[in-house]
Amino acid sequence: MSNDKFNFDGLFTYDMANNHQGSVEHGLKIIRSIAKVSNESGIQGALKFQFRHLDTFIHPDYRESKDNKHIPRFLSTRLTPEKFEILVNEVRKNKLIPMCTPFDEESVSLISKMDIDIIKIASCSAKDWPLLEKIALTGKPIVCSTAGLNIKDIDNIVSFFDHRGVNYAIMHCVAIYPTPSEKLQLNQIEILNNRYPHITIGFSTHESPENFNAIKIAYAKGARIFERHVGVETDEIKLNAYSSTSEQIKKWINAYNEAVALCGTENRPPVNRKEEESLKSLMRGIFIINNIKKGAKIKRSDVFFAMPIQEGQLSSGEWNKDLVADKDYKKYEPIPAELSKKEITRKELIYQAIHEIKGMLNEARIVVGNEFNVELSHHYGMERFREIGATIIDCINRDYCKKLIILLPGQKHPYHYHQKKEETFQVLSGEMEVELEGKLKYMYPGDTILVQPGVWHKFKSSRGVIFEEVSTTHFTDDSFYEDKTINRMPLEQRKTKLINWGRHQFD
Repeated sequence: MSNDKFNFDGLFTYDMANNHQGSVEHGLKIIRSIAKVSNESGIQGALKFQFRHLDTFIHPDYRESKDNKHIPRFLSTRLTPEKFEILVNEVRKNKLIPMCTPFDEESVSLISKMDIDIIKIASCSAKDWPLLEKIALTGKPIVCSTAGLNIKDIDNIVSFFDHRGVNYAIMHCVAIYPTPSEKLQLNQIEILNNRYPHITIGFSTHESPENFNAIKIAYAKGARIFERHVGVETDEIKLNAYSSTSEQIKKWINAYNEAVALCGTENRPPVNRKEEESLKSLMRGIFIINNIKKGAKIKRSDVFFAMPIQEGQLSSGEWNKDLVADKDYKKYEPIPAELSKKEITRKELIYQAIHEIKGMLNEARIVVGNEFNVELSHHYGMERFREIGATIIDCINRDYCKKLIILLPGQKHPYHYHQKKEETFQVLSGEMEVELEGKLKYMYPGDTILVQPGVWHKFKSSRGVIFEEVSTTHFTDDSFYEDKTINRMPLEQRKTKLINWGRHQFD
C-alpha cells in the first residue's frame, strides 16, 4: 500500500485481538464472518491483529505470574508468525485490509516482513517513544489511539508524526472495558477535530456491542474512522463484554449509515423543491385593502398580508415601499411578483457582500475586534464587485501595516504594483492563486509569499480566501494598475469605506 495515498475517511477496523483463542481455525472463522458483513455493506474494512514477541515482551521472572491478568491470556492464545501469516493472507483473500498493533520493536519488524498495510498504535504505547520511532520508520499509514492521554501528550504525538512526515490519524478512545455510556466522552472527538484540523479523527469503541447510538453521535461529532473488537461465539467460546459478533457489526454499520444520512452534506445544499413548496404554503401574500388606480404609488396602508399566497404573487417578505400600480387593482386582489422586479440597488449589493464576508470570517473563526476599518475595493463599480474586487480590513498602519484581505468565491483582484510598499501575504483560510510577474503560485492555509516594490501581482480565488497582508506603511496613492482606467478613477469611486460594517450607513 502506498502510504501517501491512503485515505482514512470511512475506515472500519475490526480488532480480532486475542479472540482467535490461539487457534488458526477459529481466527479464520472470525475473518470470514466479519468480511462477509463488511463487504456486503460496501465498507472499507480492515481486520486488525495484535503482535507481541512474547519471549522478550514478558519478563522471564513473571511468565508464571497470575498477578497481571493479561500475561496468562497472552501466553494461552499465542500464535507463531507462520500461523499469523495464514490469517493475514486470509484477510487479503476476503478483500479486507490487513492491519496490526505491535507492542514491541520485534513485532514492528514482523509487520514489515509480512507487508501488513496499516499499523495501529495502542493507547498504552502512545508514549512509548522507542516503539514510536521504529513504527514511524516503516513508512506505513498509522492510526494512534489516545485513551488516558492529556492534551499535551496528544500535542506531542501530533508534533512527532508531523515532523517525520507520517501519514497518520488519531482515535478518541476510553480504556474502560466495557465503557459505560456516561464515560464515552464523545465531545472529545469535536475537540480533537478543532485542535488538529489537518488530521482524520476516529473513535475506538469499547462500549457494549448492543450500543448503536454511540457511533451515530461519534460520526456527528466528526469521527471518520471506527474501531470495534470482534469475534465468533461457539458452545465453548464466549466473547467478552465489549466484543461484537458479525450480527452486531452489521447493526453497528447500519447505525453508521443512518447517521451519515441524518447528518447530510457538509456544505449547505440548494433548497429542495418539496421543502420550498411546504414553506410557501405557510407564507403570507400581499393583497390590496382598497381599490387603487393605475400609476398610484402603493403605500403600506394600501395593503395587507395574509395566507394563502397565490401563484406568482409577492410575498410579505418581498414588500418594498417603491411599488407602483401597473393597472387598476380591486379590493383583496393579490399583487403580482412582476411588480417588484427591479435592479438590485447599490445598498443591497453592499449588504449582500458584507453578510457573506462576515460569514466567512465567522466560519474561519477570525475575530477582528473593534479597532479596524473596512473598505470594499470595487475597481469597476459595485455592480461588478462579485467578479472583480476585494474586501480590505485595515488593522494597523504605522511604520508597519497589517491588513486582512478577503476574496469572495470567484472574485479576483487586478494586476498592479506598489512603488513604496513591500508586502507579505499569508493565507489564513481558503485558497487562492497569486501571479507575480507572470509566475503562478497556488496558496493554501499557512503559505506565504513576498511581494517586493515594483513587482506586478494579482490574485484570485475560486472558493474564497482570507489572507493576511503584513507590509511597510500603506499609502493611498501607491497602487498602480495595468488597466490605466482604474488609475484615473477618483479613489471614492472605486472604494467604499464602511463605518461599523456599514450599519445604518446607507439608510
